Parts: sequence; structure tokens; C-alpha cells
Amino acid sequence: MTVLDPATRPSWAPRTTWTPRVARRHEIVTTGGMEGILRVGDALRASGYPVRDFTADVRDGVPYSSVTCTVSLTSTESATFAERMGTLPAVISVEPC
Repeated sequence: MTVLDPATRPSWAPRTTWTPRVARRHEIVTTGGMEGILRVGDALRASGYPVRDFTADVRDGVPYSSVTCTVSLTSTESATFAERMGTLPAVISVEPC
């Protein structure tokens, strides 16, 4: 028998239900060269998303850079991931691969 939320759980305690995570690959296009890439990396680290791989493509003389990363997200997080990353000043677009 599996109990998802026992009646004995105090109201202040977090739920102990398990939410599955799925690895989702995204390409994030940025401006600002390495500075833009580092902002994306910092935002991913600060958000607590488990990142499995992180590849940056920065080229001299090209106005845009890109990050390709695989992030483990729940279905709820997946729905808002592009929106959250899109709020960063250097981010141009966030697309699933």
C-alpha cells in the first residue's frame, strides 16, 4: 500500500510525494558572448534544475551565442522553463531540441 499524504503529516511539513523528472534538451540563444553564456549557466545553477550536459558555442565576430543543455524537469517545470529562461536579459530564444 502506498500512502501519498498521510493524515499524520503536520500541515507545515512538505508533501513527500515523488514527482518524476524527464531529461529535456534545449537550445538557448544568447547575446553578449561569454558573459551571456555565463548568465545562463548561473541561472540554471541558481534555479536548482539538474543539468546533465551543458555545451556552449561562442564565436568571435558573431553577435549570437548558444547553449545546448539537457535539463531534468518535472512536467510543471517543463511548462515554464522557456518562460523563466527567456526573462534573462541576454536570452534571445529558448527552444526544445
